[in-house]
Amino acid sequence: MKRVFVRLALAAVLGATASVASAQTLNTIKQRGSLNCGANGTLAGFGLPDSQGRWTGLDVDFCKALAAAIFNDPNKVKFVPLTAKDRFTALQSGEVDVLARNTTWTSSRDTSLGLNFTAVNYYDGQGFMVRKSLKVNSALELNDAAICVQQGTTTELNLADYFRANKMKLKTVTFATADEALKAYDASRCDAYTTDASGLAGERLRLANTNDHIILPEIISKEPLGPVVRHGDDQWFDIVKWTHYAMVTAEEFGVTRSNVDDQAKSDNPEIKRLLGTEGKHGEALGLPNDWAARIVKHVGNYGEAFERNVGQGSALKIGRGINALWNKGGLQYAPPIR
Repeated sequence: MKRVFVRLALAAVLGATASVASAQTLNTIKQRGSLNCGANGTLAGFGLPDSQGRWTGLDVDFCKALAAAIFNDPNKVKFVPLTAKDRFTALQSGEVDVLARNTTWTSSRDTSLGLNFTAVNYYDGQGFMVRKSLKVNSALELNDAAICVQQGTTTELNLADYFRANKMKLKTVTFATADEALKAYDASRCDAYTTDASGLAGERLRLANTNDHIILPEIISKEPLGPVVRHGDDQWFDIVKWTHYAMVTAEEFGVTRSNVDDQAKSDNPEIKRLLGTEGKHGEALGLPNDWAARIVKHVGNYGEAFERNVGQGSALKIGRGINALWNKGGLQYAPPIR
């Protein structure tokens, strides 16, 4: 019996210790008064500041949603522009609280960097852009072509894999940043430019003569993009993960920025749990029970953020495709809030 009491006491101590440790990131953010978000800084539709320093993008809106959930203020975010090379180090060192920078979820990144991917906020795949004058209609016609690509990315690895698998000769022209790679392509230093298909849509708009270029039809990889956090803080991991799921759930049940206050009066039990009028699901995350209502009111649901930043309401005009909800032919699917 004594051993049982000792075990119970030890479990209580360990549980309390874990609880304190798990609240570290959220407490640090609250004490600081703002969220530090690792962002892209050069990619239209995902993370880009304008001339006045105002940030927009799908990943930007995700960080604003986190700030809304915590502070009831989407503007309590400091965006830290990061290159592909320094993005993981910045998160590991604590320079940023979350990395929301069009980052591909891979097994090695998930297991060897001390980091956790939380959810997929954009399902993507790698493609190619070429000049129309090259008269190429397929990536399979790029044998012996010079391809501009960013170093240290899954893009570079996928490119080599694709050419090797198709027994094609490859000439890579590598650059430290995506911006340098795009400028080199625009200056005709290579025949094609490769990155995620969503990135191609945005980068094409930056070229000197946009209409002189086409995006080839092949998608050569799976690029599940999503926010990343450090290992060791389960509460923060849960908050970041469920912020995405709340936005997806809101879209599924038709809860929008314009009707969220009216929907808070709904008799639908799933909407009541989402918006915090029933249950204590926010409290379980260390947040107010109206945390998801705050997100929708300030930022919108997933569909609203998608359309505004990369969809038909944006310059990119990307179709929902596999990023549609699960009940509309896509892959966006949220576990239930209950």
